[in-house]
Amino acid sequence: MEIPLIDFSELDGENRGKTMAILHRACEQWGCFMIENHGVNKKVMKKVKDFVNSHYEENLKAGFYNSDIPKCLETGRTSDVDWECTFFIWHRPNSNIQDFPNPSDELRKVMDEYIEQLIRLAEKISELMCENLGLQKDHIKNAFSGKKGPSVGTKVAKYPKCPEPDKVRGLREHTDAGGVILLLQDDQVPGLEFLKDGKYVAIPPSKNNAIFVNTGDQIEVISNGRYKSVWHRVMADKDGSRLSVATFYNPAGDAVISPAPELLYPEGYSFGDYLKHYSDTKFLEKEPRFQAMKKTSNGQINGSLTA
Repeated sequence: MEIPLIDFSELDGENRGKTMAILHRACEQWGCFMIENHGVNKKVMKKVKDFVNSHYEENLKAGFYNSDIPKCLETGRTSDVDWECTFFIWHRPNSNIQDFPNPSDELRKVMDEYIEQLIRLAEKISELMCENLGLQKDHIKNAFSGKKGPSVGTKVAKYPKCPEPDKVRGLREHTDAGGVILLLQDDQVPGLEFLKDGKYVAIPPSKNNAIFVNTGDQIEVISNGRYKSVWHRVMADKDGSRLSVATFYNPAGDAVISPAPELLYPEGYSFGDYLKHYSDTKFLEKEPRFQAMKKTSNGQINGSLTA
């Protein structure tokens, strides 16, 4: 099985309908996909990768191998251990880049430029999702906003070479709590796997500056289960250290999340009322019948409340 690939350059041409259909199926059936020609500056992406790799080699690698994590291989207590070296940078609503050890002006500039482009990309993806779901294009953005706008942060990780990769996970199986996750990942070392049809599927390293995208739990809730958040994991590797820069476009902490009303099934109606609509529309699409029953049930509920 090949992971869906979305070419964003096709969204403005005659293949837009086909591309939107691929995106819709990817969100429904996979919960993840690759995007290329996404508009994020390639030089900026390379600078981010170079920074993470050099920072790991110079500041984090020795500390990782001297930490308690490698010792778990000796004791065999690996069930609750992640073989990863990681830190987190917040961007929105407030940045904590100043708290990073010795942040250079170049680092701040590169990260600011990269994150601005990724936020635009995340919002574009959310708008396309809304279009496919039949929602107003800003529905997800507005749902995420709270008082200060969506929350954005980046988990920076290296998954170091592991002498016994069969004993430990790079990152244990989980779904992501938030919204839209955009991953700048290694172009050489594999390890990421997503659950598809009951089996874990290996996600290949990203070539040609492709960005990997997956949806989190809040997208599943807003879409009323249409777009699933999917279980995934990272496998440890014996031969290479894997790079992962995952930026999370998430709801604000005070955002109130609920299924989009347009996507909810009707409730509180009588089957007899449904059959009245069904008899005239049996051979037509069912969605208009559901919408009609929503109006009927809302009228009954409102009437009972005001009676």
